Amino acid sequence: MSDRILVESKLRLETAVYDEVVPAGEGWIHEVKKGQSFRIVDLEGNQAADTLFYNARDFSERYSAFDTIQGQGSIYLTAGTRLLSNLGNELMTITADTCGRHDTLGGACAAESNQVRYSLDKRHMHNCRNTFLMALASWGIPKRDITSNVNFFMNVPVTPAGQLTFEDGISEAGKYVEMKAAMDVVVVISNCPQLNNPCNAYNPTPVRVLIWSGDVL
Repeated sequence: MSDRILVESKLRLETAVYDEVVPAGEGWIHEVKKGQSFRIVDLEGNQAADTLFYNARDFSERYSAFDTIQGQGSIYLTAGTRLLSNLGNELMTITADTCGRHDTLGGACAAESNQVRYSLDKRHMHNCRNTFLMALASWGIPKRDITSNVNFFMNVPVTPAGQLTFEDGISEAGKYVEMKAAMDVVVVISNCPQLNNPCNAYNPTPVRVLIWSGDVL
């Protein structure tokens, strides 16, 4: 795990301007203003938080896994990573991270992928793509604008042959990742309900989300 970078935050919980727990398997959508800091806390450990990012003033500009990976020369996200958009602009920068490594290749589980990976009877299981659809619809963002997502706290190693594998998580209870917004950003989370692979230890649990204003410690 030599590629993991661990950085503690200097922000204090009592100064947060927003604090909410997202239940296991549920969705969350919120605008994070330019200069604000945004934190996701893995409350019980090994929970995957699938996350989308959009320019709040133009939804056609959104997080790009390709540009982010190319820009930093690494397939894993960690402290110091600049989350870049499809236009090459910075959406957010990871400023603190006590987990140390996050996936941006594995994508979000869907009814179709559950059938292909597991079995046909998994079609009707709740999945991240459906959660994204419902959250985005509440903001008037159409289905076509679902794009690359980050899987915070998820462990998806890449084999020497270039294949992805879903492994037990490397996060623990209380680990967090924190980002600072470079523009007004709409953040969408699907707190993954997946029961078929070890991304959340086969046991979906809540995550906590917090926001701080730009001038507060």
